[in-house]
Amino acid sequence: MKAQSEAQQKAAGAALSAKRGDTKVSDLQGASKEMYDSMSEDELEEMASTSHDDLPETKG
Repeated sequence: MKAQSEAQQKAAGAALSAKRGDTKVSDLQGASKEMYDSMSEDELEEMASTSHDDLPETKG
């Protein structure tokens, strides 16, 4: 699944960092915390790696 906004991409990157142990899970909040709990590392990596050149800042 590709990210649909820059904000979503950034949240996925934060969740991925926590999944890999690079940041503390307790530092996550909001969407990144939900993504951490509900998505696999592979799903997060795909979403976080989406090119943001053509993405809107926020979804909607």
